Amino acid sequence: MQLSGTIDFRPKLLSAMSNYSFSKFKDDLIAGIVVGIVALPLAIAFGIASGVSPTIGLITAIIGGFIVSALGGCSVQIGGPTGAFIVIVYNIIANFGLEGLAIATFMAGIILVLLGLFHLGTVIKFIPYPIVVGFTAGIALTIFSTQMNDFFGLGLTNLPSEFLPKWGVYLKNFGNINLPTLIVGALSLFIIIIAPKISKKLPGALIAIILVTLLIYVCNQFTDFFAGVETIGGRFKGMSTDLPQPHGFSLSMATINTLLPSAFTIAVLGAIESLLSATVADGVTGSRTNSNTELIGQGIANITVPLFGGIPVTGAIARTMTNITNGGRTPVAGIIHAVVLLLIFLFLMDLINMIPMSCLAAVLIMVSYNMSGWRTVRGIFKNPKSDVTVLVVTFLLTVIFDLTIAIEIGLMLAVVLFLRRVMENTAVKVYSEQLDAAEGTDMSQHEVLDVAPGVSVYEIEGPFFFGVATKFDELMRTSMSVKPKVRIIRMRKVPFIDSTGIHNLELLIKSSQAEGIEVVLSGVQPNVHATLEHAGIDKLLPENHICDHITKAVKMANAVALAEA
Repeated sequence: MQLSGTIDFRPKLLSAMSNYSFSKFKDDLIAGIVVGIVALPLAIAFGIASGVSPTIGLITAIIGGFIVSALGGCSVQIGGPTGAFIVIVYNIIANFGLEGLAIATFMAGIILVLLGLFHLGTVIKFIPYPIVVGFTAGIALTIFSTQMNDFFGLGLTNLPSEFLPKWGVYLKNFGNINLPTLIVGALSLFIIIIAPKISKKLPGALIAIILVTLLIYVCNQFTDFFAGVETIGGRFKGMSTDLPQPHGFSLSMATINTLLPSAFTIAVLGAIESLLSATVADGVTGSRTNSNTELIGQGIANITVPLFGGIPVTGAIARTMTNITNGGRTPVAGIIHAVVLLLIFLFLMDLINMIPMSCLAAVLIMVSYNMSGWRTVRGIFKNPKSDVTVLVVTFLLTVIFDLTIAIEIGLMLAVVLFLRRVMENTAVKVYSEQLDAAEGTDMSQHEVLDVAPGVSVYEIEGPFFFGVATKFDELMRTSMSVKPKVRIIRMRKVPFIDSTGIHNLELLIKSSQAEGIEVVLSGVQPNVHATLEHAGIDKLLPENHICDHITKAVKMANAVALAEA
């Protein structure tokens, strides 16, 4: 891993400005206003669900959204708080407080910048899909479970953060459902579901918030039926509309060591979500995201936001798609979306205080449903068992434990299953008496070589890494009914060899020579040959015992065997 060449940081805003026009600005203006309105309820809801105030959710969307658009590598990406971070943010606040969250987010930003600087933007995309689906579905279920208290108006405080104990408390208290609160939540959910069926462009969450809040306000003028329905202003009293001043936090090695796993989870999750969002956007718009620049932009956003008390930022797929469908094609639309949120924050917070908490719970329940990807989960269950195992384990770990453990163990499990699959598909064949030199190729003419008595040919088909090295060693031991005079190791289909393979090969050569058995290597690919030379393996063999073709190797081995007969 190294900085190859120049730093790959070319924000899309700079290239967009080189040929910008008034017609593009009109499209970006409309898209930015629409996305800002759509982002409003989500920023508030995600802030509250994460364990912070709605003000913090808005500040995150304003500052983070502006930086992601101004410095990112995607033309249409909309950044802000997302549902994926709710679980991890909530747990960090519960265990380490707001300062712990700020430090973890700051560290995650540094990790994201480093990922971009080291050109790892494309590598992030190779994280196994079942892991992404598993923890996304797990997050969706966790978000859903956190909204039951507000949706049903149970009035519970100090709920356990763990999934199973939380539902245990819910089940004991479902007799305390507040009917007016449930009616408000159910009506909000109905509006959110029905709005897109009328028009795809209707922001269901925003319409639900406006209509339900207005309905309660009117009803409260004539009846006290909805008087007990909790609102944002009722829960978060005295919210300031002043822009927060930047502030620092104290760092120590002990704090860094404690919060590094959480910071790593935030960074990986943010990288995956932002690059997935960018990939989806590229497929719709035909543009091309610079993955490394996008990671650097996301990193700078996450370094900056915690200085103002904000929570983690990443690319938001739903808001990005809203931007595209409303005509946004440059980062200017994302910047306008941040400005719209800023104006709402400065001048409309009194109205925001009137929004019912059960209405926001309905918004998040719909978010969790859309995140669950149950159709995708159902499709993966038709895939190989290894994929299903990774998905199920990641899902259960996310729900029962936490996202950090889920990602770490999910990745480890995926690597183990991948290595197992590679081992199963890597064959070690043994030949004696006759060998077809063209076997396994597209050549129409086959060259059958006679292998003299005393010559054994072993062919490795696939990577010669630690798992296969052990498999090869076992085969060598079990196939030695008669001690050969020459062993040919055919390596034409070995794309790479690792340190365990090199060690295994070195032991084989030395033990064979100690028994008076000569070893010949055949068909060694240039990169593997270079690795063997670097390790000094070539010095263990006579110069003519590393051949470029099996014909030469068999001819030489036959001559040696017949001479010793």
